[in-house]
Amino acid sequence: MQENASHLKADYGIDAPTTVRHILMVGVIAIIAGFVLCTIGYAGLAIEATLLVMGCLLLATAGLLIWSSKYGKLYERERLIDTLKLTGSENVLDIGCGRGLLLNGVARRLNKGKAFGIDLWQVTDQSGNNPEAALANAKCENVADRVDVRTADMRNLPFPDKSMDAVISSIAIHNVPDKNGREKTVREIARVLKPKGRIAIQDFRNIDEYVNTLKDLGWDDVKSSGLNFMIFPPVRIIMGQKP
Repeated sequence: MQENASHLKADYGIDAPTTVRHILMVGVIAIIAGFVLCTIGYAGLAIEATLLVMGCLLLATAGLLIWSSKYGKLYERERLIDTLKLTGSENVLDIGCGRGLLLNGVARRLNKGKAFGIDLWQVTDQSGNNPEAALANAKCENVADRVDVRTADMRNLPFPDKSMDAVISSIAIHNVPDKNGREKTVREIARVLKPKGRIAIQDFRNIDEYVNTLKDLGWDDVKSSGLNFMIFPPVRIIMGQKP
């Protein structure tokens, strides 16, 4: 019961809060405009109906994004971590850890190992995104002694070669704006992994890029899942093991 209570206290924020805010605002404006035009009879029925439908769809989209941030990603956390097949003694790196959802979930699976999280803490990616929030959530989940949070760019990881047993990431690598940067990120992940180390990368775009980069590095054991609709936008998971 104590573990469940700690989950209620942890706050993992809203993903892409600026996007959610803008979608909500445009949706509300569209609905208001539709009602106003309908009332004064200024525009045709088709325009009024279009505005109302568009506004409702936008509000529904914002609702799905909020639901995904508050519930969907929590439901899917354990399944994503399961793909790493942890035994409890590993060093695991979370790329773009944000407020610590995966970082702390991994730490709960460790008894001798450690969970490392890196991020640049951009608030456009997640509300209240900062290392203090990640550490506060680690305390809520009773894993503060098993996490190490650092400010770092995923394109230049501050860890030695072959120092990690596993790497995990969720909806983060796509934030690197250019293809070369994303490729460098995946190569950095491969660099810090030990031989036989595992990855679990969850994202909603650029999946083929990540897979192709790993295959270019000589990884044969790489596969991606089908779409997972418990998170919005729907995501796929790349799973693999370093040769």
